[in-house]
Amino acid sequence: MIIKNAKFITSVADYNNLPTLNSPEIAIAGKSNVGKSSFINMLANINRLAKTSSTPGRTRLLNYFDINNGELTLVDLPGYGFAKVSDNEKEKWSELIEGYFAKSQNLINVFVLVDIRHEPTVLDRQMIAYLHHYNIPFTLIATKGDKLSRAQIQKQKSIIATTFALTPSNIYVTSALNKSGVAEILDRIQNLLDANKSEVDF
Repeated sequence: MIIKNAKFITSVADYNNLPTLNSPEIAIAGKSNVGKSSFINMLANINRLAKTSSTPGRTRLLNYFDINNGELTLVDLPGYGFAKVSDNEKEKWSELIEGYFAKSQNLINVFVLVDIRHEPTVLDRQMIAYLHHYNIPFTLIATKGDKLSRAQIQKQKSIIATTFALTPSNIYVTSALNKSGVAEILDRIQNLLDANKSEVDF
């Protein structure tokens, strides 16, 4: 896939008010400060498409981004696991994410981002278990690959793969800093779009 243009569409605070869009959707999930906004900006090659912040927990809404005039929609989900908010606020974010998963008519895949420097957290494991339980297809993406050596990356990929019962080759390693992994992710997106189109046509 080649991303020719990308733009912000809307933010949604209530899963009962999801926008009516016709394009397939890929949701971006991950814990707070894993680099979801930077990941979106990296793919689109637009530095300020998704607002980044050094303060975790900035994304408190569902943020929708149009790719290539309706070819694809990226949906940035609220980051989970941010400690410095009330339990009530965390519950709202959780309801928003789960409500989106339940109500979205166009979701074709969830990109779950994990920090390659660390073992997956309890919340990461809960997210993957949730997606398995509801049979929602997902892709595991390890961010911040520039922080480790090649040998360390391979070691961490093995740890992450074992945690989620995947093979290391099914884990995509990216870095928003040096733009590594972009081509592989765009190929993955294209394959997902092609598969979705085949199902629709069928």
